[in-house]
Amino acid sequence: MNKTFLVILSIILIVSCKEETKENSKSITKQIGQKEVESTISIPENWVGKRVERAEERLMASEAGKVVWAAMKAHGGLDTWYKNGSLGMRFKYEPLDGKTPRDSYEVVDVWSNRVVHNSVDDPEAKFGFTGKEAWIKAADSTAFNYDVKFWALTPLYLMGHPFVEDGEGVNLELLSDTTYKGKRNKVVKVTYDPGTGDAPDDYYILHFDADTYLLTATRYIVSYPEYFKDGGHNPEKFMEVGDLVNVNGVLLPSELKTHWTVNGKPGEYITKIEILDMEFKSGLPSNFFDAPEGAKKL
Repeated sequence: MNKTFLVILSIILIVSCKEETKENSKSITKQIGQKEVESTISIPENWVGKRVERAEERLMASEAGKVVWAAMKAHGGLDTWYKNGSLGMRFKYEPLDGKTPRDSYEVVDVWSNRVVHNSVDDPEAKFGFTGKEAWIKAADSTAFNYDVKFWALTPLYLMGHPFVEDGEGVNLELLSDTTYKGKRNKVVKVTYDPGTGDAPDDYYILHFDADTYLLTATRYIVSYPEYFKDGGHNPEKFMEVGDLVNVNGVLLPSELKTHWTVNGKPGEYITKIEILDMEFKSGLPSNFFDAPEGAKKL
């Protein structure tokens, strides 16, 4: 068998695998959109109005909050974020050091932090969070070779800034302006009250373009107790925000590039993240975010 034939065969196999993965992602989206149900998830406009009003009042009470509120408006507005419905997206996380990649299509309820993930390779394999408990359902125990409880909402908290800073237990501190990629940035540090979520010792340092108030970068740590049983956290990471895309009136990142932080700047490039097939979904079944029959509770 000659070398030319082998090269051509390899290319065909690679393209075929990519097309199959893409079709699986589309299939998941189609299945979600075609379910016929008697009752669906809806969110009252007056609920959105009250939540946005409370968020604005709280944020406008501090200089750091004013920056975050301006950023929310620049990204499309908190009211638009909530009124659009649940966010569907494929979150493709690829460590560059050979560690476990994570690739799933997820639908997340952005107002109450419920989520369902489907494996892109096997749409029948899934995991999620009901708002009260995490669960997994997969015939193959290796379908998700990582901590799915931790990962269930992690993508939202990596790509959903500044909107995810509107909730209770969030503390904001305005830091000194910095220069990033030749432009002045406003900088806000986000910390959390004890008992907020599974990792209240996490922090995020958000960089916003001083002229447009669009998010340019995020610095953060991971302090998840299951990873750091004696306390502590990993070294700080610096995540570059790639191109923003308009998803039904909301500007969201299509790519994130994670580095180790060195003196407040991006150092070694360690993780590539692509965010694909983003769309807001309405009319989902009322039980969509419930744990399915046969799921294992975590």
